[in-house]
Amino acid sequence: MDQEKLQRILKKMEERDLSQMIITDPPAIFYLTGKWIIPGERMLALYINTKGVKHLFVNRMLPQEKDLGVEITYFDDTEDPVAILSGVIEKDKPIGIDKTWPSRFLLRLQELKAGSSFVNGSVIVDKVRQIKSKKEQELMIESSLVNDKVMEELVPYVVKGLSEKELNAVTRDLFKKHGCSGVSFDPITAYGHGAADPHHVTDDSKGKKGDCVILDIGGVLNDYISDMTRTVFIGEVSERHKEIYQIVRDANLKGIAMAKPGNRMCDVDLACRNYIEEKGYGQYFTHRTGHSAGIEDHEVGDVSSVNEEIIEVGQCFSVEPGIYIPEENIGVRVEDLVIITEDGCKILNHYTKDLLVVKEDGSLVVAE
Repeated sequence: MDQEKLQRILKKMEERDLSQMIITDPPAIFYLTGKWIIPGERMLALYINTKGVKHLFVNRMLPQEKDLGVEITYFDDTEDPVAILSGVIEKDKPIGIDKTWPSRFLLRLQELKAGSSFVNGSVIVDKVRQIKSKKEQELMIESSLVNDKVMEELVPYVVKGLSEKELNAVTRDLFKKHGCSGVSFDPITAYGHGAADPHHVTDDSKGKKGDCVILDIGGVLNDYISDMTRTVFIGEVSERHKEIYQIVRDANLKGIAMAKPGNRMCDVDLACRNYIEEKGYGQYFTHRTGHSAGIEDHEVGDVSSVNEEIIEVGQCFSVEPGIYIPEENIGVRVEDLVIITEDGCKILNHYTKDLLVVKEDGSLVVAE
């Protein structure tokens, strides 16, 4: 059990006048114990309270060989795990519940009256996870350096006649080649019309000369994710598409400039959004500017126009404005991850944001 992280969680529990809670989300349990436990449909629960009790409930088919620094109670498939869990809960006090806990377990716990009230406790863990330790920051930086290498090797493939699905497969192979345990999300490898859909589902389409190509990719290295988007063009790029690309890239830079402690998350979003609107493309920027990242690609804390939370040192989030015009088969997104420092932010992605045209032989030309 990571005592520093646990103490931060306990402190936030006290601040919210919550003396006990159940943590059930596998990434949150990994965050505290350093061990991934994937329970499937079975119950997994870590009970903690401000008196120092730490108790993990795990199905017997998932024995833990390593000492996790917490008392463990095992149950089998013939037992009622929620009833076993309820035995350690102080029933005359509120109990914090994880947002991901299935209703079949929560309803049973309520039926057993295992708490005076039931509240969403996951916001406590989520807020603690937002602030990355020095070690976590180092892991995020290392993961993004690998992402840079994968992007560099991937870009020339856009002119090899591959379908989006085939380009997706190449992306996965490159992350594996560079030591990643997997991808942090299904890679978006989209040509032309597909690129004009911000979350296009990869299909059998192939690119043609003049098409934009959105490459939104990330891998998992040492349990921490990377995430980056670059947009390139096949063979040539029109003047209008150059204009759109430049606007998105400049919006990305304006958002990054606002990513500093003391500003609000919405300030980052609005820096991007207002600029794109000023340029006449506001209706084509259809999503929030970013999301928090760490163990998971999308963690709590979005970069949106309505999130007025103050940015703090140690946060990590994406800045990814975009313009998408389906009727013109054009979509451009430029995304970087940043970590907030004392005086601004550190950009984790180093692959160029110059407008690249990929020639037939795979060589790259910067469009003027």
